[in-house]
Amino acid sequence: MISATEPDWDREKKIPGHYEPAKYLLSTIRNYQRLKLQGGLMAKLLSPFIVLLHRFWSAVSGADIPLNSKIGGGLMMPHPNGIVIHPEAEIGPNCLIFQQVTVGAGPPLIEGHVDIGAGAKILGNINIGAHARIGANAVVLHDVPSGATAVGIPAKIL
Repeated sequence: MISATEPDWDREKKIPGHYEPAKYLLSTIRNYQRLKLQGGLMAKLLSPFIVLLHRFWSAVSGADIPLNSKIGGGLMMPHPNGIVIHPEAEIGPNCLIFQQVTVGAGPPLIEGHVDIGAGAKILGNINIGAHARIGANAVVLHDVPSGATAVGIPAKIL
């Protein structure tokens, strides 16, 4: 079983010769956050370049994920087009997010190894438990317990 606490960084590794804009976008976010933690002259010099790369990969991938997002390692976005993540939302390690997903204001807390189907909306100050699954096009307005599956508009627990 995939861990809900320990990030699997191999899931974010770029494969030479493969076109994977989501991995390049995540890479810019990780590099920016690493530079900000280190601080110093190099951070001041490299940060504007990383911001430009982030904007480029945001446009290419069609995703709106802020540089200061709280995203655990091992995030997979096979089709990043239309993904929107609120800057204050927290996403745990080893999550899977498909296209057109909105993790909106509230901010929501998504624990580790959560699979979010295409077009799902997670809105409000809610908690999605570890190993949960959110169905495609579900509109989640209430907490989802660990290991549960939520589907529908508004989402109900199966």
